[in-house]
Amino acid sequence: MHSARRRNLLINAAAGLGLSALGAGWSTVALAAPGGRKLVIGQSVPLTGAASEIGLAFAAGAKLYVDAFNEKKDAPLELELRQLDDGYDPARAAANAKKLLADGADLLFGFVGTASCSAAAAAAKEQGAVLLAPFAAADSLRDASNPQVFHVRPGMADEAFKMVQHCATIGHTRIAVLGEDDAMGRAGLAAVEQAMKELKLAPPVASAFVPVNSTKVDAAVAAISASKPQVVIQASLFNTTAAFIRAMRKGGYGGTFMNFSVVGMDPLFVALGKDIRGVVISQVVPSPRSAAIPIVREYLAAIDNSDQSPSYESLEGFIAAKTLGEAVRRAGPGLNRAGLQKALAGLGDFDVGGFRLHLRAGVRDPAWTIDLVTVTADGRVIR
Repeated sequence: MHSARRRNLLINAAAGLGLSALGAGWSTVALAAPGGRKLVIGQSVPLTGAASEIGLAFAAGAKLYVDAFNEKKDAPLELELRQLDDGYDPARAAANAKKLLADGADLLFGFVGTASCSAAAAAAKEQGAVLLAPFAAADSLRDASNPQVFHVRPGMADEAFKMVQHCATIGHTRIAVLGEDDAMGRAGLAAVEQAMKELKLAPPVASAFVPVNSTKVDAAVAAISASKPQVVIQASLFNTTAAFIRAMRKGGYGGTFMNFSVVGMDPLFVALGKDIRGVVISQVVPSPRSAAIPIVREYLAAIDNSDQSPSYESLEGFIAAKTLGEAVRRAGPGLNRAGLQKALAGLGDFDVGGFRLHLRAGVRDPAWTIDLVTVTADGRVIR
């Protein structure tokens, strides 16, 4: 049942992109008006592999906005979105970044994964281009040495601080950390350690790493269980996260599980089913069903004309693409790589439709809106 539902999610997202669910590499092209210039957007995402559910949804949400932007024909430029599959492999993402820029992309956009985002940022810097809206980027990409990187989502430090602060508020200070053994997992552990230090708490009682996208969690379960934590914060994708939660509960653990937003809430629900009850997930965009918020209402109207289903990751892709669209509108028809960086920097503290972004925020900006949500056994989201 769960595997069938997961496959349906993949097929629906891929259908919204004009793909087969197993497509390995592709592009979507927006047709410019006769004689008109296009702004070429280069994106590399995992359409296959460990994080494909997240990559497909994020890419599909971006395409939704690009299509809507071009249909209006009221901007000085049209957008051409070129998207490549990297299979959640940083080496492939790095190669894709260089290829996209060499083939004429005006900017890089929406790379997914900490190491992949770092590779994209390096390629963009070398070519004098922008990287907009990296998903799960290292917090080091937020400092002054990376003026070419613009963030739509808060950093892992922001999310970690929110989670640890919540734990401290309710008196849960025995915190352990589980991470995948990659750049994201290590960044998650560092973010939690820093948050605990800033909040004057003792360091994590335990930490453990599991191979990327692995369900071999027994050693990690033994190490973390022995420390008797009240809370386990997880910096891992949904497959590893689900396996770890099940194994811990089977061993009698009754504490709380908290997750960074990169886990992918919808695929985690598919992987865990009813076992997701009580699991806490950080979210960095509004609920994709909160129609009272203008940007969500706009997103849902676009969804209605597609084969997609609403999701947090898809909404984030839509918001990221709309941010670019606004920069294009403000900059005018003579936009180039340097002008795009200036236009994005000029957006500053930007209201994208009832939801405020801080494209050049510091490592932790208290103005970020981060929700901690739980999911019921029947899939309802509770704040």
